This record gives sequence, structure tokens and C-alpha cells, in this order.
Amino acid sequence: QVRLEESGGGSVPAGASLRLSCQGFGHRFSNYEVGWFRQSSGKEREFVAAISWSGDETHYSDSAKGRFTISRDVARDTVYLQMTSLKPADTALYYCAADPIHGRDYVRVAQYEYWGQGTQVTVSS
Repeated sequence: QVRLEESGGGSVPAGASLRLSCQGFGHRFSNYEVGWFRQSSGKEREFVAAISWSGDETHYSDSAKGRFTISRDVARDTVYLQMTSLKPADTALYYCAADPIHGRDYVRVAQYEYWGQGTQVTVSS
């Protein structure tokens, strides 16, 4: 079992950057696949990025590709989402999620067993 804690959100102008952190507390967090999702008001939760347990594989949504980078620091039990060139459309509550089973469909919300409480990102025009 693992508990996830996100941080790093905030209110920024368009074009700015933010780095979100997702720290895992519990048994062998380094062995979990981790994804970042976001949900804005009135919309469904959507996939943003994912990283394999080994860190060798990363995946991005079309909207994140080229602007966001996911990475993990095993020693700190933390997964990061570096976001650059932020747009008002990126405004959402950002969640990290962990999946103990490797190789599943990383874009599906239902695949992830553990979720954090979320961190708010607001981008003004």
C-alpha cells in the first residue's frame, strides 16, 4: 500500500513554468508505475503523463508532449512533472496516481490503485 502527496501547484501567468511533485509513502514506491492526471471544472479526469517503475518509459498526452516532462527520483520516492509554456487550458486540479502492476494501459484512470488529493494549477491569460 502507498500514500501519495502532490505539491508544487500554484497560480501563474501564461507562458510560465511549474514543477509538480508526487511523493510516495509506503512500501516500495519505486516499484510502482506512476501517472499524472488532471481534472478541470465540469470535465472528466484526463491523462497527462506516465512513467514506468524503472523510469525507462515515459508517455504523454498530445497536449503535454513537448511542454511537460515526467521523471522520477528513486532515492526521494518522488515523481516530478515539469511543466513549461503553460496555457490557460492547463488550468486544472492535478493528481498523481500509482499502479503496482507493470505494463498496463497507462492512460486509463481505472488502472491506478492509489491516488493523491491533488494540487491546483491555475494559469491566467
